[in-house]
Amino acid sequence: MNWYLKVVKEHYADFNGRARREEYWMFTLFNAIFSIAITVVFTGIGLAIDVPSLAALSYIYTLALIVPSLAVMVRRLHDTGKSGWFFLVSLIPLAGPIWLLVILCTDSQNGENKWGENPKGVGNNAAINEIGRE
Repeated sequence: MNWYLKVVKEHYADFNGRARREEYWMFTLFNAIFSIAITVVFTGIGLAIDVPSLAALSYIYTLALIVPSLAVMVRRLHDTGKSGWFFLVSLIPLAGPIWLLVILCTDSQNGENKWGENPKGVGNNAAINEIGRE
């Protein structure tokens, strides 16, 4: 839950920098679980007491989380060395979402890239990165 709160509080609309796999996937997991739970609860309560507008709260939650969801995805793409616009690949039928999923699961790009330092703090030592390249 800490990753979820960190994304929502500290990086709500932050499209700059890099996000580790852990930050992206923990946010996504908690968001999915919470979205399903809130939809089931509010829809069930709304139907039981005949207040259909109560189900609208799940839509409000979804709308409120569009920006941070996109922001953490863009930062995750930056971490793999891709532009944030690369999320548009998901619009390609069938192969696009699978391709994006593979990229989102890919490990961080070693060292610094044009979007910042490696958030893992690993791979920033140029001398060590050069070992074995000769």
